[in-house]
Amino acid sequence: MPRKGMAKTDTIAAVATAAGRGGIGIVRLSGDSLEAFAVALLGHLPRPRFALLGNFLDHDGSSIDQGIALYFPAPNSFTGEDVLELQGHGGNAVMQRVLKRCITLGARLAEPGEFTKRAFLNDKLDLAQAESVADLIDAASEEAAKSALRSLQGEFSHAVHEVVARLIALRMLVEACIDFPDEDIDFLQAADALGKLTSVQGQLQCLLAKARQGSLLREGAHVVLVGQPNVGKSSLLNQLAGDEVAIVTAVAGTTRDTVREEIEIQGVPFHIIDTAGLRETTCEVEQIGIARTWAAVGKATLALLLIDSREAITPQDEAILARLPRNLPVVQVFNKIDLLPRDAGIEQDAGVRRIYVSAKRGDGLDLLRQSLLQMAGWEQTGEGAFMARERHLRALELARACLEKAAENWRQLEFFAEELKLAQNALNSITGEFGADDLLGEIFSRFCIGK
Repeated sequence: MPRKGMAKTDTIAAVATAAGRGGIGIVRLSGDSLEAFAVALLGHLPRPRFALLGNFLDHDGSSIDQGIALYFPAPNSFTGEDVLELQGHGGNAVMQRVLKRCITLGARLAEPGEFTKRAFLNDKLDLAQAESVADLIDAASEEAAKSALRSLQGEFSHAVHEVVARLIALRMLVEACIDFPDEDIDFLQAADALGKLTSVQGQLQCLLAKARQGSLLREGAHVVLVGQPNVGKSSLLNQLAGDEVAIVTAVAGTTRDTVREEIEIQGVPFHIIDTAGLRETTCEVEQIGIARTWAAVGKATLALLLIDSREAITPQDEAILARLPRNLPVVQVFNKIDLLPRDAGIEQDAGVRRIYVSAKRGDGLDLLRQSLLQMAGWEQTGEGAFMARERHLRALELARACLEKAAENWRQLEFFAEELKLAQNALNSITGEFGADDLLGEIFSRFCIGK
């Protein structure tokens, strides 16, 4: 039975390949019954799940294009409905003619994500898997693509279901105690309820760690370069990017606006933001640049404070450090060691990390990259990470908090049972066991047309 008990639906159609020219273009249809569409478009109904080479026919029987047709009758299709795919030549004009023909036959244009939404509503995918379709398409690195594919294949959902199953077993024990209160605490102790709860908490913590890694692969980290003028922020950005993306001169205050560049370190995206040098100035243009620097700091997840290693930390550097948000991880990068008799290296003292580099020659850049990974929270090579979204992390955090409250109130059975129930509900929201229509609409509206 479909999740929503879907009634008979209309037929939707869309170009499922990217806009522009290509060797192959695909028009996809999905609906309750596509036999009439197939006969009108191809002259006859293709054999299910076999590729058919033929002409795509216009209203007068003339050929619009020649290509391959694939027919997947319900329920054995991506959407759970009849699906017809017309794979022709990838010119925009050709694809639009084929799509127009489908619309003339009675289909309507699909909304963003509507094919995947129907797959979810017809129990072909759960919600986490459906979201991973878009994540796989948007993956910007090999590691991100691997993580998204694991989620699409159901590994994330399976891990969530395992925790839910153990929660259900624990809830059964607690509910039984509530029904038979004479032996409540003794019964829970004999059944090792607290031990079972601790085990579930450990399993959930492991799941949360993998989800955080996947979230980092998906969202990346925003790193802001700050410091006084002429300490080498733009040179460092160019070294990290491997290109001359920022103007570098010996004139202090050359950078007047933020310059953004995205790099990858072990498949993890980092959004590097070069900013105007921070100093007291009467120049109106430079003041605007400095204001934008602090705005970028407010949105960053990491900060690199660049310092001229020839001068060590100055009162001006101390003032910048004091103004940075307390919860913002900061790495002190001492630049220009090429002008000193000093090698690249890392020092760690009282929680302060100092890295000595030469942005001009590239000395110490590998140490800096590894530090960026560590500061961003990357703890593994990505193996086993799940492509988690912000709502997934919120649900996992909520479930963890509920289990902590359950552990604190395990002698008050009603509270214990309620917290276990809330934890289960939070986890169920990840896979779509419970979800409001407005949530589904928000999720699938972010998909591309044809998915």
